[in-house]
Amino acid sequence: MQDTTTATTEPGLSAETINLRHYWHVILERRWLVITGFISVFLLCLVYLYKAPRIYSALTRLQIDREAESAFTLREGIAFGAMDQDYLQTQYKNLMSRTLIEAVFSKLRLKEDPRYAQEVDPIRVLSDDITVAPLRLSRLVDVRVEHGDPERAAKIANALATEFIDRNLAQRQKKTFDQLMFLRAQANSVQQDVEKADKALNDYRVESKIVSLDAERNTIFQALSQVQADYAKSQNEAKTKQTAVDELEKHITAGKSLETFPLIANDMQFKQAQIQLAGLENELAGLLQRYKDKHLTVIAQRAKIDDAKEAVRTLANQVAETLRTEAKVAKATEQGLYEKYKEWEDKQMKWNEAKMKYDVLSRQAETSKLLYNQVLGKMKEIDLVGQDKANNIRVIDPAEPPLRHVKPRVVLTLLLGLVGGLAVAAGLAFFVNYLDDSIKTQDDVETYLHLPFLGYVPNIKSNSVVERDLQAHLHPQSNGAESFRTIRAALSLTHKADRLRIVTVTSTIPAEGKSLVATNLAIVMAQTGLRTLLVDADMRRPSVHKVFQLHSPVGLSAYLMDKANGLDELIHTTEVPNLDVVCCGATPQSPSELVGSRRMNLFLQEVGKRYDRVVLDCPPVSAVSDPLVMSSMADGVLFITKFNKIRREHARKTIQRIQDAGIHICGVVLNDIDFEGRDSYYYSYYYYQNRYYSSYYRRKSEEDKGKPAEAKKA
Repeated sequence: MQDTTTATTEPGLSAETINLRHYWHVILERRWLVITGFISVFLLCLVYLYKAPRIYSALTRLQIDREAESAFTLREGIAFGAMDQDYLQTQYKNLMSRTLIEAVFSKLRLKEDPRYAQEVDPIRVLSDDITVAPLRLSRLVDVRVEHGDPERAAKIANALATEFIDRNLAQRQKKTFDQLMFLRAQANSVQQDVEKADKALNDYRVESKIVSLDAERNTIFQALSQVQADYAKSQNEAKTKQTAVDELEKHITAGKSLETFPLIANDMQFKQAQIQLAGLENELAGLLQRYKDKHLTVIAQRAKIDDAKEAVRTLANQVAETLRTEAKVAKATEQGLYEKYKEWEDKQMKWNEAKMKYDVLSRQAETSKLLYNQVLGKMKEIDLVGQDKANNIRVIDPAEPPLRHVKPRVVLTLLLGLVGGLAVAAGLAFFVNYLDDSIKTQDDVETYLHLPFLGYVPNIKSNSVVERDLQAHLHPQSNGAESFRTIRAALSLTHKADRLRIVTVTSTIPAEGKSLVATNLAIVMAQTGLRTLLVDADMRRPSVHKVFQLHSPVGLSAYLMDKANGLDELIHTTEVPNLDVVCCGATPQSPSELVGSRRMNLFLQEVGKRYDRVVLDCPPVSAVSDPLVMSSMADGVLFITKFNKIRREHARKTIQRIQDAGIHICGVVLNDIDFEGRDSYYYSYYYYQNRYYSSYYRRKSEEDKGKPAEAKKA
């Protein structure tokens, strides 16, 4: 399980390393473009530093306090907050105002300054030279002026600060004067309002004819209160007496005796009369015990009792009548007090109305007096403030002529030149690499051409055609010979490799090294002991006879035109064991017709029977149609492309033509790679690998040289 994880992780790391290395390879491949771009940008920076005018910066520092802070301020200053920030921001903008800059421009006669003399809008140019930079969390602000002359820069900064302070003081004094004039006009108007309000209040007192409108001295309200109390009392009393009369009438209506009515029964005279009646009846009871009913004494006593009863009844009627009379009197008293209450209530309402209007006039008079007093107080305050000549803006540090220039910034410019040069150089390299869509690597072959990669052929640094095309024979220990062996091994490991007896070698365009690959591939095949035949099938620009230094007027063209006696007349034996060669011979007039003839098919059949491997050196596909015809008769095609020469789309369309003809392509070989020079970063792995094995071949060669001739033959 652990091995599986490691194997899974390593390809990811390898892919990432290859991607990073790819970027580095892009830069190395176009290193001269990178160097040229970097040097160009850096030289431009140096030219700029040399020709750029020296600019000096003079700085004046100001302190801007709150405008309300003064020796005569009558209120405490508020906290430094949003309102102060608005005020400060306004002052910063005023420092950059065009009118202020114009005043400084005229005061210092900057029209004669060469920096501004040729400008269409010198005020704007001067404004661009001025920078206002407030210090954070403070009331300090730096006014910075840039100029080519340090003395002039300091003068402009100081003049700008002085003019700004003078204008601020003048504006404050003008504002104070305008406020004072306004308040004086308002004071006269308010004074007239006070006089009118007092006169209206006094006239209303006379007009209302009310002794006093003071609530504490209101006799009407006191009388109304007393009448209201008396009326309430009489109302309760009348109600009580009327209730008693109503109860009496109900008692009489019920047929009850007046003597049993509570108010009559509780009357003192009525009680005394009843007591007397009871005494007479007691006396009668005593007389009846001694005398008979008709006794004169008894009769006389009964007469007294009758008189007493009559007196009781009369007294009861009198008490009842008295109750009725008192109820009527109480009702009449209630009505009288009610009328009196209404009369005083009307008087109170009139007094209330008079008091309300009086209060309105009184408040108006008081308001006018209060406003008048406030205006007078504000006038006094503003008058005192106007006499204060102190300014809330002052210079903390005046500008001094600077000793060093601030522009151009040498260190920063050089640093930007270095960084910018590297960025531009790298950008150019990657941009050119983006535009470059040539085939350079195995990934390009597999990704864009969708074909197997058989191997690479290094750049053979020799001007001799013989030495280059016979590299595998003349220098078997070289990197080039080893690369051809690698291609041979790749072909032997392809699918159905045993059927690849006849192989054509072609390319997209001329000069891609197809003849070199075909010749050396035939040599390394022959070195394995296979009977190999190399056929020069390029009937327009044949080259095999030059490589093997053969003079062969009778060649493949003569055979195809039926001017040869047989194959033996065409075939030449070479110094390479197991390798024979068929040259092109004389170039024919119509090679395309000869290649597609029946004789060509017959030729391939005969050589296929006689040899184990047949390699045909064909012309490029994009030039003529010959390779397509010959490849259709062969077992496979070996496609050669030169490193960093053929565009991907061009090669893809060429391969598409071959595949559309139903021809099997064995794979692609990359040719002419300079492992020790400009192309080393693409195939550094193969380069170091070949260097490692080249030491083995070198040592073996030295050992072979030290052996005697007999041993070598053995």
